[in-house]
Amino acid sequence: MSKRMFRQDYSQIRKQCMSSGTLFEDPEFPAIDESIFPSQPPPRPFKWLRPNELVQNPRLFVGGASRFDVAQGELGDCWFLAAVASLSLDEYLLNKVVPNDQSFDPQRGYCGLFRFRFWHYGEWKEIVIDDRLPTYNGKLVFVHSKEQNEFWSALLEKAYSKLHGSYEALKGGNVIEAMEDFTGGVSESIDMKQNPPPGLFKILKSSYDRDSQLGCSINAKPGVTEAVLPSGLIAGHAYTITDVRKVSVRGAEKRLIRIRNPWGQKEWNGAWSDGSSEWNAIPSDQRRSLGLVTDDDGEFWMEFRDFKRHYDRVDMCHLGADTLTGKTGKRKKKWECSLHKGRWQRGASAGGCRNFPETFWINPQYKLVLEEEDDKDDIGDDEDDDPELAKKTGATFLVALMQMNRRAQRKMGVDNLTTGFAIYKTDATFDASRGLPKDHFLYNASTARSPTFTNTREVSGRFKLTPGTYCIVPSTFEPNQEGDFILRVYSMKRSSSVSVDEETCMVDIPRQPPPPQEDEQTQRFRQFFQKLTGPDMEVDAWELQEILNAALKKDFKSAELRGGGFTLESCKSMVALTDEDRSGKLGFEEFRELWQSICAWKAIFKKFDEDNSGTFNAYEMKGALRSLGFKLSANTFGCLVLRYADKSGRVTFDSFIAAAIKLKFMFMKFADAASGGRASYKLDEFLMLNLYS
Repeated sequence: MSKRMFRQDYSQIRKQCMSSGTLFEDPEFPAIDESIFPSQPPPRPFKWLRPNELVQNPRLFVGGASRFDVAQGELGDCWFLAAVASLSLDEYLLNKVVPNDQSFDPQRGYCGLFRFRFWHYGEWKEIVIDDRLPTYNGKLVFVHSKEQNEFWSALLEKAYSKLHGSYEALKGGNVIEAMEDFTGGVSESIDMKQNPPPGLFKILKSSYDRDSQLGCSINAKPGVTEAVLPSGLIAGHAYTITDVRKVSVRGAEKRLIRIRNPWGQKEWNGAWSDGSSEWNAIPSDQRRSLGLVTDDDGEFWMEFRDFKRHYDRVDMCHLGADTLTGKTGKRKKKWECSLHKGRWQRGASAGGCRNFPETFWINPQYKLVLEEEDDKDDIGDDEDDDPELAKKTGATFLVALMQMNRRAQRKMGVDNLTTGFAIYKTDATFDASRGLPKDHFLYNASTARSPTFTNTREVSGRFKLTPGTYCIVPSTFEPNQEGDFILRVYSMKRSSSVSVDEETCMVDIPRQPPPPQEDEQTQRFRQFFQKLTGPDMEVDAWELQEILNAALKKDFKSAELRGGGFTLESCKSMVALTDEDRSGKLGFEEFRELWQSICAWKAIFKKFDEDNSGTFNAYEMKGALRSLGFKLSANTFGCLVLRYADKSGRVTFDSFIAAAIKLKFMFMKFADAASGGRASYKLDEFLMLNLYS
């Protein structure tokens, strides 16, 4: 089931347009220059026209979808086109992205409205658009089909532009971005010049047979965006891999790869290119079965050895178990997959990479259990690979870390963070409610890690480890960088992964013995309290502030407790939360209980202030709250940090006391409501809702 985006319901809009006899005009993505180039004026005056204003008989598809339907326009989005060409090879996925029940025929409900579906950070989302397209001199400016009256690819590009905010947002990208958005699969990139994995052809063949989307590219030359090389290939350009085969030639086996240039022209001119002598050794019927076309259509075959020599990078998008049909319409072996959403939050869960050992451990953690070794047919068997490869046992899996919503925020100056991940071996005692402590990362090296830290939308890696229990730690390179992410794990065999997170609860902690009531300091404090309150023996927020700051004056002056003392706002909160009779003042017993808590919590604060800064960082704060009996999930703790930490992510003693009192009050109120059958929120929801009040 796809969720609607922009709160636009396709069925409702269609019904309104049909009843009013009007063509849909999309208010969320209007036909204006800002929808094309929001950061600059267009290079020439574009005119938005509907397909029936361009041709007499517009069609969504002409003779079905084909990888040859897609031709690049003036926008630098060849990465998007390469993914569209790959999508066209899979009828099941194509129909999921481009529903085929749409038409330009008024008798079938045409009203200028079309819909498309994209996988968007863990969910399938439906995008509706009108069919007005940018043109110049009566021709489409951007993606178009070779058939002048076919418009599925142009409309798909418009819907994808709307998803990301503008056409300009599609300038420059990686083919696997769009492949993932078309399939919901997980990406894998292979640098073929630096440590390519053994069994690469086997990986490509197995991936193609599992309906993975495949692309490749040659690194751009310095100072040149796209350059045609003597081989006929283009540097700095994204290609689609459209087939992977082993072919028998005069008793010898040849490994061939078919590749398509999204330009629809400019092909490889070496061995096994169109019309080359190598094809003379292949019978004509076999050439036809291989789909050999000798026209300059942008598609060509290469031998795998030449492919490895000329191309620098392979991008693959692997499909999960939810996609059970593909190119052949048959069930195929798929990856087992799991998905987790997380967040790096300044002062709470953004610890940076291993270069920052004091904070690395506060990053989100994920428990991974690999249960089975690979099947034998998943092990590379190429003749030029390491002969020991087939003997290597283990469980193959992919880890992919994706940043969320960064491309759509480019117009606001937001760029990708530099991210990566590390994997640590642990054992079955690994507690998913607590996570690995700081010492584990200080004294144990990672078992595996992402190939690099990079500022691309997603960083991923392929690993083969012995079955067992592991901990995955995703992080930004620098600490205190904020962002949302998705972590996905794909495994060839059975595995499980869970987010490491505490369950929010309050546990019974032995009460601290109350401080002596008749020592010299307490006697002076009692006299001062009576002097302020008078015969009513009650204290309001202003008097409370004066009493507390006077009593703790020495601590604040010695810098053991930074922050300058209790603020009036904190004292008002203390009175409001501990004033049981709602008089606006604290009686002596109410105040006495508050004072005892503050004294006990002051000792806790000093104990957990490990760096003796007079303030708490996030992990000191969490440890102190846990010692008071408060266990908080990552989301609730993050909410607490937002409410009580300062701009640098530090928590003063004043704020710590305010937070502890607030938590104690909310836990008690929730318990009362739950016991009375009146709780309509889950505990985490209740805490996060009230922490801001």
